[in-house]
Amino acid sequence: MSVAAHAQSTYATHARTLKTPRDIEYDLLARITGRLRDQLPHARGRTTPALVSALNDNRRLWTAFAADLANEGNAFAADLRARLFYLAEFTYRHTDQVLNGSATADVLVEINTAVMRGLRGHGGQA
Repeated sequence: MSVAAHAQSTYATHARTLKTPRDIEYDLLARITGRLRDQLPHARGRTTPALVSALNDNRRLWTAFAADLANEGNAFAADLRARLFYLAEFTYRHTDQVLNGSATADVLVEINTAVMRGLRGHGGQA
């Protein structure tokens, strides 16, 4: 491998690993949302181990979001913080309903997808 090719390869690897907090949040949401979405056809009215795992990861992520939103140093406007905190609370309650079989995870996928659109600055698509 030439020196230039090696430098380009090395730089490209490091450039890919430098992510903003927003990029990291998006990636986590995308991974979890994909797992939830994958389970939707298999989990109608029942909980599968893969669905339970994805739901627990989604709840943990929303718990981290809520903790950050409650932090006095959070730079979001108060009304946005309140709306996102409400989504976190809704996510907790709805997750319980999915786990007990009285709801599906569709709305959780929709919420995550909407937040992903916001993180990317797109109103219409993730």
